[in-house]
Parts: sequence; C-alpha cells; structure tokens
Amino acid sequence: MHREEGLVTEPNDHQHSAPESAAESTSIALPPANTGPPEANLSEQDIAAISALPKNSALLIAHTGANQGARFLLDKDETIVGRHPEADIFLDDVTVSRRHVKINRDERGFDVEDLGSLNGTYVNHDRVDHYTLTTSDEVQVGKFRLTFYSGGD
Repeated sequence: MHREEGLVTEPNDHQHSAPESAAESTSIALPPANTGPPEANLSEQDIAAISALPKNSALLIAHTGANQGARFLLDKDETIVGRHPEADIFLDDVTVSRRHVKINRDERGFDVEDLGSLNGTYVNHDRVDHYTLTTSDEVQVGKFRLTFYSGGD
C-alpha cells in the first residue's frame, strides 16, 4: 500500500503474483489529515478584521462554545476575561471562573495571566499561568477556544 496525493492505492487480493499496475489497483479517496490551521477556517470578514488591526491591538476569535464566531478586540493595556457580567470579555459558562484570565498589553505584545481559575488557562493545549501570545495561538478558557491574532504582523 502506498499513499500519493491524498489517495491510498492497494493491490487487488487476487493478483498477488503479478506485478502491480494501474489497472490492478484500487484507489480510495481519503479525507484531509486535519482541517488545517485556524486561519484556514476564517471568514472573509475575519480576514478583513485581522488585516485592519492597528499595531498595538489584537483580536481573539472564538471557535467553540456559545460565542462561536465572536470577535473580541484587545485594545487596552488590561483585559479581564471571565464569567462575571462586568468582565471585559464575558464568557457565560460554568467552566469559566468569574475572573478567569487577564490579558496584558505592553510594548512587547500581549501576555495571558491565569487569575487562579479553577479549570486553568491553556495555550496551544498546554496549561499556563503566564504566557506571551503570538499570532495563531489558541487560548482555551473553560470550554471556549479562541484564536489570537496580533495587529501589525
């Protein structure tokens, strides 16, 4: 069996002794190995919003959860994400702490800082207490998965 351009070719069972030829094989189309990076799933509006970001701002785009498709602009020095109605980014689910994570902006970029949340904060599937974000990082807060895009990249 060999793999070539998304196809798997298998020899016919009844033809073991003869050399394999194109007529003696069966081709099966395989689904893609994965759906690709989050950028591959962006709408035209998302791409336009990311392209228009000023240098000292960023965007979080929700890919799962009740807020799927939502875009959250990060344009302040401090942004609180949590379940509290007064949080800068309100994520309404019991898996999210009231004050779950803080996103800090400085001259170097954006950092996430877990605020002692019960379920933790994850970046690219790794639990973090503090992490400096780069474009395309996936931030998980409770059951919400958000992709980070920095302006000026």
